[in-house]
Amino acid sequence: MQQSTFTKTTMETLQWLLFLLASAVAMPIVIGSVFHLDGAEITGLMQRTFLTVGLASLLQALFGHRLPIMEGPAGIWVSVFTVMAATGSSLSGTLQTLTTTMIFTGLFMFLLGVFKLSKRILPIFTPLVTGTFFFLLTVQLSGTFLEGMLGLQGSSETIQLSKATIAFLTFLIVLGLSIFAKGWLSSYAVFIGILIGWTIFVLVNGTSGNAQDVAKFALPDLFAFGKPTFDISIIPISFITAIISISNVVASVVAASQTIGLDGKDNADRVNNGTTLSGINHGLAGLFSTIANVPLATSSGFIALTGQKKKTPFIYATIILLLVAFFPPIVTFIANIPSPVANAALMASFVQLVGLAIRNITLKPLDERKVTIVGIGYLIGMGTMFLPTEVFNGLPSIIQNVMSNGLLVGTALVILLEQLWREKETSSFK
Repeated sequence: MQQSTFTKTTMETLQWLLFLLASAVAMPIVIGSVFHLDGAEITGLMQRTFLTVGLASLLQALFGHRLPIMEGPAGIWVSVFTVMAATGSSLSGTLQTLTTTMIFTGLFMFLLGVFKLSKRILPIFTPLVTGTFFFLLTVQLSGTFLEGMLGLQGSSETIQLSKATIAFLTFLIVLGLSIFAKGWLSSYAVFIGILIGWTIFVLVNGTSGNAQDVAKFALPDLFAFGKPTFDISIIPISFITAIISISNVVASVVAASQTIGLDGKDNADRVNNGTTLSGINHGLAGLFSTIANVPLATSSGFIALTGQKKKTPFIYATIILLLVAFFPPIVTFIANIPSPVANAALMASFVQLVGLAIRNITLKPLDERKVTIVGIGYLIGMGTMFLPTEVFNGLPSIIQNVMSNGLLVGTALVILLEQLWREKETSSFK
């Protein structure tokens, strides 16, 4: 019995670890491309990303919201990095300013959490709002995942047929095992799918990366982007980003509570504690010059897909990821997880997130008011996602960061309309 429990915990830990890695490995490559970093700099950024993701997730699970929710590079911060790269006078100076921006954002979040102000926004996250957030999140990221599955990332501009075939095979394996298989095959669908996909990829395409001469052990660099620089314009950007990041905390806590089967009565305290720890984690991201992390709602999709609701394997996985960051050869090896395979596994977990979005939106009967509010949020939010980022270049940087984010625009519209257009009737819309 003890052996069986040990084996189960080990397999669940490995599966969580693969999910953490698949979710963390892409963003350093994206940011490295935006800021024209060389191979060694990208490897260093990935090393620091693994460190902060592992440490942030562990701190949240133990002292923050206390749920098995991965902390990962935030989409809002990827937008901020990209916009500031396009508008800054120099790439190195922009990275130094971004370091300060993340630290100030963390300070705002820490204060909002400590003084229990973050829970005041919890009532505005109705099922209609959270459902919209989850749905727009899947729309926003599904394009990125699909590009990765088709081999369109990097210099490739046309579909890579062999890579795309392996990616969709991985997607079908993960989804098929989670739905139709029984017992351990269903529970470890993500783990099995990634291993099979990675093996086939190597057999067909060879190794997915080049070996690098790196030290066997190395401490992640502090302030690798350079000494932080201050600009008064970062204050409003930091505050707005803090509020946006709190919405990620709320949405992730609500989603995880629903998926695990908790009654939600502790969500207010979880949001406060989670916001406080997110503030600390933003400070760590600034200290280690990486992309700031927030709780990822995709964790709920992973939990629903695999049925893994226990926190212990998650904690073990975060500790392993934290330790891996000190061994560059392992980081380099992990960085070679084929992008099509990693994106396919993440896409499979998003299927469950779409279901969570639909369940939230239809939790109560849809009347004409709800349909209109959701319709406006979807149309404008998704429409914004298809606009080129250059169209916002004439606006102040703070407005660029907000208006270029379709997820934020759509969710904010639903919140605003729900507050202004109060419900007065209970008749269903048919």
